[in-house]
Amino acid sequence: MGSVSRMVWGRKKGGRKEPLFGLPAALADLRLSPEDRVPAAEDRPKKSAAKRKSDDGDDEMPRERKPGASRSGAKRRSKSRGKFTLGRLFYWTAVLGLWGGIAVVGVVVWVGAHLPAIQSLEIPKRPPTIQIVGLDGSVLAQRGEMAGANVALKELPPYLPKAFIAIEDRRFYSHYGVDPIGILRAAVTNVLHRSVSQGGSTLTQQLAKNLFLTQERTLQRKLQEAELALWLERKHSKNEILELYLNRVYFGSGAYGVEAAAQRYFGKSAKNVTLAEAEMLAGLVKSPSRLAPNRNPEGAEQRAQTVLAAMADAKFITDAQAQASIGHPQINVKPAGAGTVNYVADWIGEVLDDLVGQIDRDIVVETTIDPKLQSIAEAAIIDELAAKSVKFNVSQGALVAMTPDGSVRAMVGGRNYAESQYNRAVTARRQPGSAFKPFVYLTAIEAGLTPETIRQDAPLDVKGWKPENYTHEYFGAVTLTQALSMSLNTVAVRVGLEVGPKNVVRTAHRLGISSKLDANASIALGTSEVSVIELVGAYAPFANGGLGVSPHVVTKIRTSEGKVLYARPADQLGQVIEPRNVAAMNTMMRETLVSGTARKAEIPGWMAAGKTGTSQDFRDAWFIGYTANLVTGVWLGNDDNSPTRKATGGGLPVEVWTRFMKAAHQGVPVASLPNSQSSGGGGGFLSNLMQTASQVSAPSAPTSQAPVPLAPIPSGGSYRPPSTRTSAPSSRPEPAAGLDGWLVDRLFGGR
Repeated sequence: MGSVSRMVWGRKKGGRKEPLFGLPAALADLRLSPEDRVPAAEDRPKKSAAKRKSDDGDDEMPRERKPGASRSGAKRRSKSRGKFTLGRLFYWTAVLGLWGGIAVVGVVVWVGAHLPAIQSLEIPKRPPTIQIVGLDGSVLAQRGEMAGANVALKELPPYLPKAFIAIEDRRFYSHYGVDPIGILRAAVTNVLHRSVSQGGSTLTQQLAKNLFLTQERTLQRKLQEAELALWLERKHSKNEILELYLNRVYFGSGAYGVEAAAQRYFGKSAKNVTLAEAEMLAGLVKSPSRLAPNRNPEGAEQRAQTVLAAMADAKFITDAQAQASIGHPQINVKPAGAGTVNYVADWIGEVLDDLVGQIDRDIVVETTIDPKLQSIAEAAIIDELAAKSVKFNVSQGALVAMTPDGSVRAMVGGRNYAESQYNRAVTARRQPGSAFKPFVYLTAIEAGLTPETIRQDAPLDVKGWKPENYTHEYFGAVTLTQALSMSLNTVAVRVGLEVGPKNVVRTAHRLGISSKLDANASIALGTSEVSVIELVGAYAPFANGGLGVSPHVVTKIRTSEGKVLYARPADQLGQVIEPRNVAAMNTMMRETLVSGTARKAEIPGWMAAGKTGTSQDFRDAWFIGYTANLVTGVWLGNDDNSPTRKATGGGLPVEVWTRFMKAAHQGVPVASLPNSQSSGGGGGFLSNLMQTASQVSAPSAPTSQAPVPLAPIPSGGSYRPPSTRTSAPSSRPEPAAGLDGWLVDRLFGGR
């Protein structure tokens, strides 16, 4: 009965439940209750009045709480909050520390990845030194990075390295490459001064920067510098690091290392510097270019006194030594090397790669430069320009002097190397004007004409171009010697057209002109540009009997140990002018100095010859003259090619040339020009002019080319009729040094 009632009860409560499987089982309990439905407005239950009253009463009469329960709850919450704050502090400290450590490791790895390859982190060889010596073995200049020989630390006076430690890194022997205390001290000082007044880099860091890194001021470079400093400290001892530093640090004026700096500034070895000189060297490291004592002696001395105070404060020197150094510095600083011999050094630097290839060791370059002649040439250019540059509006000059075999004895590429390193003797190309005419007349001589051949000096018309003489005065029938010495343009153009402009260009190239020349009628007046050195080299065959030369300055290149890397071979150009033609040209160009445009040029006791030149609008003034001893060319003008104030080849260039050549020939045995006749085949101007007047007519032009027709003389025009006046020397025009320049201007339709 009981079991039956239980069964009946069970059926009443829930009935029989059958097991369900699959999707029905999953959805069996999914039912929506009335609470899940959103009721309509009318279906929402309304609060009873009693309930509302109860709710309103809550606002007015808060429920009472037991005081004991409230206090215990607050205490528990306070305890839990305290535990929570302390725990979170430890937690976040640990998290931040972990991430900070990860960041530091990441930065170290990143910086290390951007360092040079580990196999290249060896102490590099210092840059090679290129020492340039003169004909007498004296040092003319140094190139490369002017590094001196490495000096052992023990060979230096003890106060020299101490000076660097005192001013740059007083805790050098206490830190491990990076000095946190020094960095902190520098940071505080900079903040107080509101500027970067002190650095925190150690000597080891500075060495790392000099050896392996660039000079850029970036955070990355500073981090790399710190890592490399630690590496250097692990690999080398303190004394080794200090020795490396002293032999590699830059001291300004191209000097690397204390030995090079001592030689550069004091003319002595670093082993022999005084305390005052050591202070000055140590002071240069902060700003070598600004404090170089040969450029800023006051600034260098002030910095040296700062170093002295630092040494005294560090007890590296006694008070007596400090007082003695303050009172008597005894510093003899060599002047800055801004001499014109640096133009020679730069020229040598340009050709070294072709002679010996890449330089990876110290070398000595033996040259043909005579230091005495170089000084004379420099003074001649500088002094003449200083005295007359304003008057003639001439700002620059160049001079090249070489022996007849092409050995350059002196070269001046400008009046002031410190202001301009542009080499006007080698790099610049300018119109030579009448200085080009010897190639025209040599071509004519080789074609069968002679110095006594007669040609007409008269107005000329070449397809509308009407060249004129400088004075607008013409002399009728004249010899080639007279025409060249007086720089008569119409005769030069006639002769050039007779022999052919192309042949004139071939002659110039054969003698040594390497620049491009335009084979036209105006080539006779030097309208194609050339350099000073190539024009002087092309005159050398006239002085040596007709042999071709290559202007050169380097004779031998050897290592500092004596191994010969290059020795200049002898020229193989051979005979470029027949000896009899050399004699004829020397006869003609001698007359230029006797009675022509260069009659101011004079070397007592010496036979000399040459030719002046002036380009259009007086833009360039030249004189190339020679003896059997030297061939020297002078150019004067302006870099911007602006006109001078009527500076002609027979003026300033002749004066510079004469001053130089007189000094250069003192004490030199007199020698005659090759194949020249003492009497001068053409005679003087007056005798030649008298002989010209006796001529009935001039020889006709060679049959290979028709004579150039004379232009008709316009009535009232700008041309004068040919003149044959021979009765007095005054009938001769003034030296036409500027004739060719004025004429070229007319050539291009300027007037």
